[in-house]
Amino acid sequence: MTFDWDGKVKKTNREGRDLERAVLVGLQKFGMTEVDVNEHLDELELLADTAGAVAVRRFIQKIHSPDSRYYIRKGKVEEIRQYIEAHPEIDLVIFDEDLTAKQASNLEEYLQRKIVDRTTLILDIFARRAKTAQAKAQVELAQLQYLLPRLRGMWTHLERQRGGIGLRGPGEKEIETDRRLIRQRIAKLKERLARLDKQAQTRRKSRGEFVKVALVGYTNAGKSTLMNVLSKSQVLQEDRLFATLDTTVRKVVWDAMPFLLTDTVGFIRKLPPHLVESFKSTLDEIRDADILLHVVDVSHRHFEHQMESVTKTLAELDVIHKPTIIALNKVDRYEERYFDDYLEDDIRQSILDELVENVRSKYRQPVVLISAVQKRNIDHLRKTLAAYIREMYLRKYPYKVQHW
Repeated sequence: MTFDWDGKVKKTNREGRDLERAVLVGLQKFGMTEVDVNEHLDELELLADTAGAVAVRRFIQKIHSPDSRYYIRKGKVEEIRQYIEAHPEIDLVIFDEDLTAKQASNLEEYLQRKIVDRTTLILDIFARRAKTAQAKAQVELAQLQYLLPRLRGMWTHLERQRGGIGLRGPGEKEIETDRRLIRQRIAKLKERLARLDKQAQTRRKSRGEFVKVALVGYTNAGKSTLMNVLSKSQVLQEDRLFATLDTTVRKVVWDAMPFLLTDTVGFIRKLPPHLVESFKSTLDEIRDADILLHVVDVSHRHFEHQMESVTKTLAELDVIHKPTIIALNKVDRYEERYFDDYLEDDIRQSILDELVENVRSKYRQPVVLISAVQKRNIDHLRKTLAAYIREMYLRKYPYKVQHW
């Protein structure tokens, strides 16, 4: 913890670095309620916190379609500018949508603050979290692919020098030079990732005839914690978005029945397409899986929306047809949030049973209510998963089961 020059305490993140102060901007489009917008901004605030910023104010613009110049209307931009002038400690403005380079440039010039859109924020988080060579290359590729079409808008400062002798020509040459360098770097990263992908494919083939189970779910749903509980391993677990970027595979043996358990990167609403493309080799672990274990943070107020986002992403990856078990995690937090000390036990159980039945009837998949932290109902989950694994072995490798 440090102090401002005027003696005020400044907030710091978990690494001890000073947090940047940010204002959040959301768009209430046609058909959206204010509750929907605030739900999206809640997630944006968590993303900002993960990236190292603290949100101090929200602005919501009601509009049918984005403005081509500022994304939001000029009146709302002026309102934000007046707030920033009254609070000079504000460091940046974060938008919950993607901005064009021109919009970002116009906003930065008008507000005199750093402008960050949703994709840039997520890419920044991924860049900070990437540890392995593969993850770092994947993130850099996504960043460059996102940057390339936005270069022209980033060079708008040259437009003010129209007619300047010796300026306009070199400006055009310089931007073309940057584009060429970026394209060359993208090509090299794709080549490198292709080699790493071949190595990953070789590793997957070398795993033999094991049934593969992949943990999938929204970011911060508790996949890594559950991975540690089921496999008795020590995968990094943290109560933050995108704590895990690298795929982790562990061999697990239950009652002499071996299988492979994979922890994958978490999904999120409006996951940037460049990330999906660059993380292809990582997502291939999900495509290669025989069984999916969909982990859900049931304590989240909008866990149904998170489940829909995950289901949509799984459909895009063409794995929605795979056998899936839904683990409604963090039931302990759910009870803390919605139950009081005077609620009778039979009523508590009735509410939880109804919760499970609602999810089961909607998705037509087995549902288990658990708490990975408290190891609650883990035995039930193990029995359900073990039955699926045994059935998969009987179907794919019947000769293996005979030896158990």
